[in-house]
Amino acid sequence: MGSAMEQHGPKTPSMDDEMAGRSLSDFHMRLYRAFHAQKNCLRPFAASLGLGSGQPKLLSYIAVHGSCTQRELAEYFEIDPSAVCRMLDSLEKDGFIACLPASDRRTKVIELTDRGREAIVAWDERCAAAESAMLDGFAPEERDLFGDYLERARTNLKTWASKERSEADE
Repeated sequence: MGSAMEQHGPKTPSMDDEMAGRSLSDFHMRLYRAFHAQKNCLRPFAASLGLGSGQPKLLSYIAVHGSCTQRELAEYFEIDPSAVCRMLDSLEKDGFIACLPASDRRTKVIELTDRGREAIVAWDERCAAAESAMLDGFAPEERDLFGDYLERARTNLKTWASKERSEADE
């Protein structure tokens, strides 16, 4: 029995074939690969501090905004509150944060401990070094534009996703 090509003849490209796999080289893949490269630079350092995936950003938020709630963290980072809860439980167990009761029995106020403050200072230094490496060769104006472009892209995606959800609900 012959190969598939012998049985069916040479494949003639179609419009679908020309589009198939296009996402491998489009802009979203470039962004994904840059994000992945950044994660590969930062994740081992986070682990050396005793932090798991996603935890440094929570500590950063608390360091900048002060005491906050789980809900505030979930809303800011646009992640599931249960994921935030799991990360916070681990951070509290490991001594990076303290969870204190709030006026509402179901709400906790989260604060950094000394260990959390030390970790976030080290994390910020590592992030600054990674950012410097990432933007090596970029002119200051290009850095500013790149940051603006990323924010615009994020806003556009949020608008598009919201529109998609609205259309699906109709």
